[in-house]
Amino acid sequence: MTGAGLSVVEFTDPACPWAWGSEPKFRWLRTALDGRAEWRRVYGILFDDDDDPAPDPDAEAAWYHRYVTDIAAHTDAPYAPRLRWVARSSWPSSLAAKAAEAQGREVAALVLRRLRESMFLLGTPADRPETALEAVAGVPGLDRDRLARDLASEGIRSAVRRDWAETRDPFPEVFTIEGPGPHPGRAKQVGERSRFALPTLVFTGPGGHAIVPGWRDLGEYVDAAVRVAPGLRVTAPRCTPAELLERHRSLTGPDLVLLAGSADPPPGAVRVDSANGPVFLHPSEAATHPVSRG
Repeated sequence: MTGAGLSVVEFTDPACPWAWGSEPKFRWLRTALDGRAEWRRVYGILFDDDDDPAPDPDAEAAWYHRYVTDIAAHTDAPYAPRLRWVARSSWPSSLAAKAAEAQGREVAALVLRRLRESMFLLGTPADRPETALEAVAGVPGLDRDRLARDLASEGIRSAVRRDWAETRDPFPEVFTIEGPGPHPGRAKQVGERSRFALPTLVFTGPGGHAIVPGWRDLGEYVDAAVRVAPGLRVTAPRCTPAELLERHRSLTGPDLVLLAGSADPPPGAVRVDSANGPVFLHPSEAATHPVSRG
């Protein structure tokens, strides 16, 4: 742990619409806790390899698109005008995201963002190894050949298997959650096992642990961090839209409002319209982003 004695575990999945909608808050929180907390992502595998295929894939995609639309009404997150198909598996994108961690925190964050955007900006989930690698082509600092090797390695697969198992060993507290809101974070029953709801943050520090599951206000995450690390001050510096774009390379409207205090687009950003507001890309990001490949 860091000097504050705080660790944060984030249970997530690149194709989870609630996790995508929570990302502005998590960006704020990661900035506020930078250097004072260890932050670890656990990939929970929302779509597992042994899930039964849909008898009518087009009907399933239309239904899931409506589901994402309903969630966006709460999160205000962008989503693709059309979902081409429902992710066949979360394993390829989770393996790619986990493998990218070996190339540094900043590279890993950019890789995960691209994988999320393949689903929520383009409507084409990165659910095969080759499409995951296509989605992240051109990420600054990424060695894509190394990523391809690591993604296929037994070491990375074992790491994601451990994530799968950790997600399906939820703490007792999450079995009895009742409200509030559309996604309070109660443990999900999946087959014969239960798992943490996605996303869930678990804060651990000198004062014990605190769980913040599901769709929550930013203040609940801050309160949890302070509760387990007494005396911790959780504040994030306000940045300009230009500074945010330089750092993150991709910004949604909710990102700008929360992190910059303004919905004004960054100067020079490339605007990409979704079915629920724009995404603003750094010009060099737009040049290599899948959205530019038609």
